[in-house]
Amino acid sequence: MKLPEGIERILIEREVIEKRVLEMAKEIDEYYKDIKEPLIVIGLLRGSFIFMSDLTKEMQTPLVVDFLTASSYGDSMENTEVTIVKDISTHIAGRDVLIIEDIIDTGITLHKIEDILATRNPRTMKICTLLNKPSRRKKEVKIDFNGFDIDDHFVGGMGLDYAQKYRNLPYIGVVKNEK
Repeated sequence: MKLPEGIERILIEREVIEKRVLEMAKEIDEYYKDIKEPLIVIGLLRGSFIFMSDLTKEMQTPLVVDFLTASSYGDSMENTEVTIVKDISTHIAGRDVLIIEDIIDTGITLHKIEDILATRNPRTMKICTLLNKPSRRKKEVKIDFNGFDIDDHFVGGMGLDYAQKYRNLPYIGVVKNEK
């Protein structure tokens, strides 16, 4: 297979991702098997949209889908501001919430999003991610459903981008000249 210009190599093959997504859907279904109301699934845009679509298609748990877009800027953990650009429209008080993320890197933005959503009093709030980059973590985040741990690479594919490129790749690829 010829890789697109800018992709050095495939890190995680499409078939491996598909298998893990199916396993994760079953894990989530098992965890939420006794909930009384539909699960509220919140995708963090833009990167999570393909993973979230693939995952929710495999889930049997009744669910409601919503999206949140956050913007973060700043040059350190202490000075990083997180702004909600597009908020969820679903009321989450007293409800079970599953946040879907494409990749957890430093954990700073996700930690602040968790803090913001926690003020809305969900019954439970869990985190699901396709990729986890533990070597870059600056703020601890408890990941409840994890697809893959990866090393410190810039990656693209499955919704993840590098300079708005590669989102539509059906695999996770390592971007060339990443440093």
